[in-house]
Amino acid sequence: MPEDEVDHEPSLEWSTPLSAVAALAAGAVVMIAAALLLGLDAPGRFLAAIAAIALSVLAGLGARQRPKLAIVQRGGVPAIAATRVRGRRVYARDAIARIRIVRYPRMGRRVPMLEIDALDPDGTERLLIFGRWDLGTDPMVVFDALSVHGLVPAEG
Repeated sequence: MPEDEVDHEPSLEWSTPLSAVAALAAGAVVMIAAALLLGLDAPGRFLAAIAAIALSVLAGLGARQRPKLAIVQRGGVPAIAATRVRGRRVYARDAIARIRIVRYPRMGRRVPMLEIDALDPDGTERLLIFGRWDLGTDPMVVFDALSVHGLVPAEG
């Protein structure tokens, strides 16, 4: 759904913290300086340049995809707006098939992730997965907010 059909009222929004995006950008600058100013050999300079590019891309994506997930009003009815690399998509309640918390194993512990199964207007199914990095908070907090606004379909 185009963004212009969304009411511009206050909404709940979640995204990567700006401090983390700024830290990534600062890290990219440090790596560029290391590649140019330190007396590194050619492979070291190459690796520092690759690290600078990777940090720059991550910082750019973090800055571009803001807010990552939001609860917006569409005709007075709550909906979900998800910002991805290709832009923002708004999913009405009837386009959401399932929202759940799934715990994935990461580095020896199980980390909660918010999974949203939704349908695009053209019928394409989308699986949106958000972690703490994407949301800037615990995915359970976001799940609870979605539940309170009536956006979580009943299981069964």
